[in-house]
Amino acid sequence: MEQFLADLHAIDAGSVKYNEPLAAYTTWKIGGPADVLIIPNTQEQLVAVVQLLHRHGLRWTNLGRGSNMLVSDKGIRGVVIQPGEGFDYARFDGKFVHAGAAYSFIKLSVLAGKEGLTGLEFAGGIPGSVGGAVYMNAGANGSDVSHVFKSADIVLETGELVRFGAEEMSFSYRHSCLQERPGIVTGAVFELEEGDRKAIAASMAALKQRRLDTQPLKLPSAGSVFRNPPNDFAARLIQEAGLKGMRQGGAEVSTQHANFIVNTGQATAEDVLTLMATIQNTIEEKYGIRLVAEVLVVGER
Repeated sequence: MEQFLADLHAIDAGSVKYNEPLAAYTTWKIGGPADVLIIPNTQEQLVAVVQLLHRHGLRWTNLGRGSNMLVSDKGIRGVVIQPGEGFDYARFDGKFVHAGAAYSFIKLSVLAGKEGLTGLEFAGGIPGSVGGAVYMNAGANGSDVSHVFKSADIVLETGELVRFGAEEMSFSYRHSCLQERPGIVTGAVFELEEGDRKAIAASMAALKQRRLDTQPLKLPSAGSVFRNPPNDFAARLIQEAGLKGMRQGGAEVSTQHANFIVNTGQATAEDVLTLMATIQNTIEEKYGIRLVAEVLVVGER
């Protein structure tokens, strides 16, 4: 690591922070420090950083907006990479939307609607980045990224820059190939359809009101904690099992939405993990179903 850090200072890597607490970088507001947090602002900087890590045989953790991630209380050893301001862009070319990895997925859906383009309405309540949405094949309200995805530019773990289409991404429910083949999305292109601005706005307004009515948006969370099992809903199972409102330290199974765990003020990662394990064990005992976590758990335990 010492030689890597020395070599890191010799290249243009963007912003580099040491022993950086990650709680402020996650929507759960939970997480210990990263040994090294690198925030490249250009594709060239990102490629150089990943190539350097590859030469030194070092692994890294990719951090977007931290909306689907639980960082352990001890933090993350080694290097964490977060695409910076240079990846925070969006532009429209007819029915094609080009967006950087750091761009807000919610904001992108709103802008698309204003452009009279339909297809991204489902993203109006997904508080992650474009890069994270592609990585997880994020979805809601009966649709997901795979329905509108055209291509993505990706820096592989070797530092090679590639462009993947939908076939290469191997999308499935909350899954892409990047979950097995490490890589960092730098930007993506989505193909939408022309629609009626008023109809799109009305649809998005209705979805927003539904979220306000059913989701605990005033408290820090990571959205849905568990994937829906086949032909069922995780929230229904958790609610039916009587687990709404269960607390562990500062973490609570939301009383509004049973598949959300909220940070009531001083929750730790261990608080959340304890609740997650309790939920999984209870649902398995009652229904014979093992819920699979949708959130990514990273860091030293």
